[in-house]
Amino acid sequence: MGRVTEPLPPHPATADLADAVREIEHHVAAAGWDAPVRVFALVRTQAALEAEPGLADQLHDDVLAAAGSAPWHLTSIEQEGLPAAADLEALLAELSWPASVDGVAVTVERVVLPPEAEAQMPRDKAQALDYLLTHPDRQDVRLAVGVLRDGPSWCAVRTRANDSDDQVGQGPHLVPGLVAALRSTLD
Repeated sequence: MGRVTEPLPPHPATADLADAVREIEHHVAAAGWDAPVRVFALVRTQAALEAEPGLADQLHDDVLAAAGSAPWHLTSIEQEGLPAAADLEALLAELSWPASVDGVAVTVERVVLPPEAEAQMPRDKAQALDYLLTHPDRQDVRLAVGVLRDGPSWCAVRTRANDSDDQVGQGPHLVPGLVAALRSTLD
């Protein structure tokens, strides 16, 4: 008989990371669709307040209270002036973070097809793009993915067809390739 292993207890920051990713996704969703890639540094709010006490004047009282009671409460800082890159993979390959950054999150929009439609996609790039954009079963999705340095990941997925805050899919490993790419920016 095989050995039974107990699941590992969740990382103490998982709930706080999930909250931060949800907050980022809601913030980006408020701006509507057809948006560019957005990147956010994630820092523990308590550490940010210790390093920069004036930050308290910019945060709401409920954020300050949450940060006081949760050591992993995270503040997201949108990154502006990102380097020009041909695609998301190239952009992430150019990013690195100082030790004061506890994690990173990104939002990106994609078009997805059901597996059977994807299998029929032409190999030629121009034809494949046309096929993707005109396919009747295509779905526009927004991905919000966050990772912590040596810690958990969290993903939120919203479809344009079900564009409602209560219709956002969530979980730690929904977009494993993007989770891995984000994690590599923290190495």
